Amino acid sequence: MVHVYIEPVPKGQWGPIDGYRIETQDGTKLSGELLRSERLAVNEARLHGYVPLLATVRIPDKAVAEHWKPAGKTLVSV
Repeated sequence: MVHVYIEPVPKGQWGPIDGYRIETQDGTKLSGELLRSERLAVNEARLHGYVPLLATVRIPDKAVAEHWKPAGKTLVSV
């Protein structure tokens, strides 16, 4: 399975998080729309057969493994 990254938007440390985007390693956005929560983004990624990774820092770098953690099964329940 392919990993995808759930990233907060806007990128950067200033201001509140407006939503989340699903991106691949090369930066391709899989969701055309901004998802309101991590839970919705995780569910959307799993629905399409991807393994979602959640950012552990506000400004994540896809090349740094410590910036990401696998989405737990507890996020799936709605």
